[in-house]
Amino acid sequence: MVIGRIADGIVQGVEDASAALSESLFEPVIRIGVTGFARAGKTVFITSLVANLMDRGRMPGLVSAADGAIVGAWLQPQPDDTVPRFAFESHLAALTGPAPHWPQPTSAVSELRLSLKVQPRGFMGSFSGPRTIHLDIIDYPGEWLLDLQLLERSYDDWSSEILQRAADRPSAAGFLQALESVDGDAEVTEPAAQALAAAYIGYLGAAREAGFSDCTPGRFLMPGEMAGSPALTFAPMPPQEARAPRGSLRREMERRYESYKAKVVKPFFRDHFARIDRQIVLVDLLGAIHAGPKAVEDLGRSMNDILGAFRPGRNAWLTRLLGAKRVERILFAATKADHIHHTQHGQVTAIMEAMLRQARDRADFAGARTNAMAIAALRATVEETRTVEGRELGMVRGRLESGKEAVLYPGTLPEDPSRLLVPAREGAERWLDGDYSVMRFAPAPGTLKPGEGPPHIRLDRAAEFLFGDRLK
Repeated sequence: MVIGRIADGIVQGVEDASAALSESLFEPVIRIGVTGFARAGKTVFITSLVANLMDRGRMPGLVSAADGAIVGAWLQPQPDDTVPRFAFESHLAALTGPAPHWPQPTSAVSELRLSLKVQPRGFMGSFSGPRTIHLDIIDYPGEWLLDLQLLERSYDDWSSEILQRAADRPSAAGFLQALESVDGDAEVTEPAAQALAAAYIGYLGAAREAGFSDCTPGRFLMPGEMAGSPALTFAPMPPQEARAPRGSLRREMERRYESYKAKVVKPFFRDHFARIDRQIVLVDLLGAIHAGPKAVEDLGRSMNDILGAFRPGRNAWLTRLLGAKRVERILFAATKADHIHHTQHGQVTAIMEAMLRQARDRADFAGARTNAMAIAALRATVEETRTVEGRELGMVRGRLESGKEAVLYPGTLPEDPSRLLVPAREGAERWLDGDYSVMRFAPAPGTLKPGEGPPHIRLDRAAEFLFGDRLK
């Protein structure tokens, strides 16, 4: 039996290596990670991207689509049998049906394979036939990506960081009160552990609603089948010099934290994140600006933590076979660009780039290409200009979820990103130069012409950066 298992393992290893070699040489696979925090628009992005790759009339910024090199696109069964399929068809129906509405967001890992038939252009292309390139799109919550930083943090380090941030947030008052009422050295009881964890989860939910992004552990707000398990039933507690006694509440909280890292975070890294070639991180920057300086500072810190989680660098086919994966390209995209006039898109991009500067320079130096841009995966508004008190203001008009039309002037973003980032870094309570407004527009009704996908802003340029080079 032992010999049989060894033989099976050798055969499986040979098959895996053969499959990887086949992918690299004949039908290459590009694994694209799509992540973002709550309400950043991952579901809409993937749905619109796939729809616009299948009907490419609105994709002039994707060179292979504009010059006709992509001659076909179709969906195939995904290669990972244990990962749920991204529900593309139902999401597209929600966005483009007779009564368009936003689809339900995803709260776990899902995957979709889109295959492209590409006819290479140029001199060499005239001697070769079309080839097939597979895009494996992996959707996962951004909060899970932030969990990767926990692998390098002890329970005390994590607790100190969380409690320091919570001290300045009104939404943490209930949890901090619950924390003060427990004795960490007392013998642990499951009701006490569950009550403290529930108070912490309540704080995380309130923090997310207030516009904050650092809601770790990420599974606490998206537990799925693990809801109520001990690995998701712990909370930070103040560090102390002497280690808590065995069987104490604090000792059990620490044990469950380490279990969460070993049984939740590491498997995610091994099974999904470590296999990604290209990555896009969707960011609701406008929502954070609307929430205030503290939310912007928190978002910037979270974005830099995300970028630091990647192991950047270029991976050739040989290193890919050997398992030395490196993410080659990382795009940070500020979503909902259709909520502001196009004259302010440059300011949005500049703010994103300034927020990422330090970590981005490290990634570029290591060999990974990074970029930032403002996009709208599905355009839900139209632009107009109105004169108000002698000033011409760029506005957007769209349909609210109530069905009524509304016109929004969100405010004018500064040309200099430091006008926002310095007050955020200094912990200001509010913006000195005014407020910035947001609205939740619904998808606009309309009829798609043959050969055209849903309307968007710069989705084609995002696609060109992410994988355009692999289609040539």
